[in-house]
Amino acid sequence: MKHLKIIVILIIVVCAFSGFKKEKAKILIVGDSISIGYTSFVKESLSEVAEVFHNPGNAQHTGTGLQNIEKWIGDEKWDIIQINWGLWDLCYRHPDSKVQGQRDKVHGTITFNPEAYEKNLDAIVKLIRKKSNAKIIFVSTTYVPEQEAGRFSKDAIIYNKISRRVMEAHSVIINDIYDASKEIHSKYGKGNDDVHYTPKGYEALGEHIAGFLKQELQ
Repeated sequence: MKHLKIIVILIIVVCAFSGFKKEKAKILIVGDSISIGYTSFVKESLSEVAEVFHNPGNAQHTGTGLQNIEKWIGDEKWDIIQINWGLWDLCYRHPDSKVQGQRDKVHGTITFNPEAYEKNLDAIVKLIRKKSNAKIIFVSTTYVPEQEAGRFSKDAIIYNKISRRVMEAHSVIINDIYDASKEIHSKYGKGNDDVHYTPKGYEALGEHIAGFLKQELQ
């Protein structure tokens, strides 16, 4: 009878502990089409440890971020909020209403100049901190090829310096993928006039992002 009681107790203990499965972390990725491209690969890589979400649609530039970041965060208890803005901010678009939105670094107007970009990033980080206790990670702007119609290659470096300054001021973690993105673009970019990547390129970017996020989840 005594042995039977011990067995019953052991069964109860085993069943109780089996019910305590570690909850997966929740990660929100906020960014433009580059982040949209690699998010599916990040989701797959982190599937056992985290639920990964992307903001609805394209986060575009910092102006869009300011308007929508609190809505995108919502009431969810995020463990990590990964953010990126840059490619849209440094993009020049044609002022002629007939071709409004067309990229044109010769005759176009920049979306947000460096000063406005810095101010907007600063405000976005403050909004996130006000809304959530999540760990914030900023991912640097990716490589801009020389022949891109609406962007100057050097501006990606300039804007990355600005974002680093802002993030360091707020003690935000930085995942600097610029050098890696340049190398990946040389192999799997869509061309020397396009900032985007082939599926293999997004997979390679996703490996970098997922690896960094895994370390931050430990």
